[in-house]
Amino acid sequence: MAGMAGERVGLVLDAWVKARAPVNIALIKYWGKAPSSLPEDANLPAVPSLSLSLAGLFTETWARFAPDAERDTIRLGGRPLLPEEMRRAVALLDRIRAVTEVASPFEIITVNHVPTAAGLASSASGMAALAAAAGRCAGLDPSVPDDLGLLSEIARIGSGSASRSVYGGWVAWEGRRAHPVAPRDHLPIAVVVAVVGRGRKAVGSRDAMNHTARTSPYYAGWVQQAHEGFADALAALAARDHARLFAAMERSTWRMHASAMAADPPVFYWQPASVAVLREVAAMRADGILCGATLDAGPHVKVFCDPRDSEAVSRRLTTVPGVEDIIETGPGSGLEMQVGDEPSVGGNDDSQESA
Repeated sequence: MAGMAGERVGLVLDAWVKARAPVNIALIKYWGKAPSSLPEDANLPAVPSLSLSLAGLFTETWARFAPDAERDTIRLGGRPLLPEEMRRAVALLDRIRAVTEVASPFEIITVNHVPTAAGLASSASGMAALAAAAGRCAGLDPSVPDDLGLLSEIARIGSGSASRSVYGGWVAWEGRRAHPVAPRDHLPIAVVVAVVGRGRKAVGSRDAMNHTARTSPYYAGWVQQAHEGFADALAALAARDHARLFAAMERSTWRMHASAMAADPPVFYWQPASVAVLREVAAMRADGILCGATLDAGPHVKVFCDPRDSEAVSRRLTTVPGVEDIIETGPGSGLEMQVGDEPSVGGNDDSQESA
């Protein structure tokens, strides 16, 4: 069991635990699940991924034991969870109860500090914060590396990409849990998000990747090339080579979306403004601005660049027809925890998934 290397902290019986977890954006995409038969093996990835946790975009979750309740209660931004959201959250909480040998239901309050429908999906930060807050109540200690790795593994049950959101900086994910590969200050990076369109996407990431795996003739090729692209991106990151890293990121993006577009029927997330932004990114490169673009399972475009160029990138993306908003961010830290903090509500209830 995690935490055996040192003395485990005690259960938090009579107080709230607050956890804050960051949004992460994948450069090398998670798209497709490996076969699994056990509940604890839910959302194992078919391909490895590389992500960056982002600053200023996060979920806060408060958890406490509710021993007198009949079942878990969870509210997101002031509303009860939708049935599918609740199913995934309870599966995560059941795993915490199993590994820590506690039986009590939990009371959970969670708030997303992510712009609604901004394409910076909060399912990853939400499930990571849920795992951390409830896990700390049950005696898991995020300051212990083994426990932090276990929280990554547990968060994955609720949302695959949540395995990466327990860590800050640059994070890789293969198999049961994610692991950090470089700190947030390893490479100077700015991320400029071009928000195009509003509202929830028609097909969620989980359904879309399963449908792609079942019906796309390109899916086998996507899986086959994934390890080479992942290794190339890790090498570029280690060498602090922006151009090589951006090239690897774009290849992963186009191949992921190509596999989805080739499904039957196709999964197509892009909008005309998405394509217009991509054309502007190409134009900026032609003008000498080193930058690269990526899209997750949605229409919004994330542009990576040197921080010295972020103002110019933002200014040019603002002029693209169909761009409704610009969000500027960069590398962020991992989990933050507090015990005894009273819940406060705000934020929004956006909980869309990412790659």
